[in-house]
Amino acid sequence: MPIAYQPEFQVQPLFPTPVVISPVPDAPRHNAELIAAIDARMATRPSTQHSNLGGWQSSWDLLDWGGEAARAIVDHASAIADRLTCDRQGQPAQVDWHVNAWANVNHTGHGNEFHTHPGSYWSGAYYVDDGGIGADPTLGGEFEIQDPRGVGPAMYAPKLAVNIAGGLAVGASETVSPRAGLMLMFPAWLSHAVRPYRGNARRISIAFNFSL
Repeated sequence: MPIAYQPEFQVQPLFPTPVVISPVPDAPRHNAELIAAIDARMATRPSTQHSNLGGWQSSWDLLDWGGEAARAIVDHASAIADRLTCDRQGQPAQVDWHVNAWANVNHTGHGNEFHTHPGSYWSGAYYVDDGGIGADPTLGGEFEIQDPRGVGPAMYAPKLAVNIAGGLAVGASETVSPRAGLMLMFPAWLSHAVRPYRGNARRISIAFNFSL
């Protein structure tokens, strides 16, 4: 029996897309303070409407009313943004970030449609209350990220994938399950959504943008 031909080659992954997953220190204390601030804001302000499908979304001035806890969350995100941002020669870049942030409160059936954040460099989300999803992922509410390589690979041969790290999702999407105290950060151009929450509690998150 002839031996199958084994060609020599190298695979060099290109065009990486960073998605940061980071636990925030002292999260339980921050979350208790944030819940109190968000509840007070909800009692006096109507919801805004952007990508949210149901639920309540605050105006983009969380840092003006969210107290020290909101500042702590943004400071954590800022440290990540500073570390991951460089110039075209790979040297650290000192950026004076402009930040806007807002709160989201979702109940059963609520989510967010796919969208990007034009006019920003980094975007992110922080989970204040996962609504029980951390203990029971079947409750939904996942953060969904579309493959920036586009849907073309999946349209032609949806049952085939690329046999490299990260290749199984080509042309599809990836999901991250919420957990209280967890922060996600990603490039603002990355298309993302929130799948409907199916629990009977409420799911509270903070979203933010870093621009120049």
